[in-house]
Amino acid sequence: MVKKAATVRRAAAHVEDDGSENGAGPRGRLTDQAYRWIEEAIVTLQLAPGSSVSEFQLSEMTGIGRTPIREAIQRLAREHLIVVLPQRGLLVPPIDVAKQLRLLETRREVERLICRSAARRATVEERQAFRRLAAEFERAVKKGDEVAFVRADAGFNELCLQAARNEFAEGAMRLMHGLSRRFWYFHYKQAADLPEMARLHARVAAAIAEGDVDGAGEALDALLDNIEDFTRATVLGDRR
Repeated sequence: MVKKAATVRRAAAHVEDDGSENGAGPRGRLTDQAYRWIEEAIVTLQLAPGSSVSEFQLSEMTGIGRTPIREAIQRLAREHLIVVLPQRGLLVPPIDVAKQLRLLETRREVERLICRSAARRATVEERQAFRRLAAEFERAVKKGDEVAFVRADAGFNELCLQAARNEFAEGAMRLMHGLSRRFWYFHYKQAADLPEMARLHARVAAAIAEGDVDGAGEALDALLDNIEDFTRATVLGDRR
């Protein structure tokens, strides 16, 4: 089901429009906004797995014109969050547990490199931002706000990519972030421990903030162990 434009814009009002991905021009900024709003709608299941949607519907939903929407769709397609069906529209792909486990195999190696690099290379300002994110994870848990947690996770992922300063690892990791957040959001009430998940995220953020390269890698391994256990638990749950 496609939400009304005002609803989706309010849900994504936290997003800062920095034009980081598509250039600093007005169209680039609109493309970034469209991407972030649609990505959050997919991750938080406002656009349900297996549902069909059109460019026109996405334009209505976000209040953004067709050209930036089309560019955002191309980016979401590269990240496997939308499937473009020629002459038939767009499909939000169903959730695939086996695919998620394969994703985790790759994610562990790439994200360990990113977190260790971020701990080594982050600027003073970035380290301060990591400390703020650690606090945001804790606040989300205290409020029981899963959407706030997803948003903090998205901000954490972006900051890690920025601080790591490795465009090749960044390109690989961007293919995995959205799918991982959507899988967690879809299943977390079944098998996830939100307080523990937030605590593990906060540990990684704190280690990076302190420039603890080995600590960041170890904290990331503990986080991904938790995520892999959670993913396998959903498989068992599906078989009951």
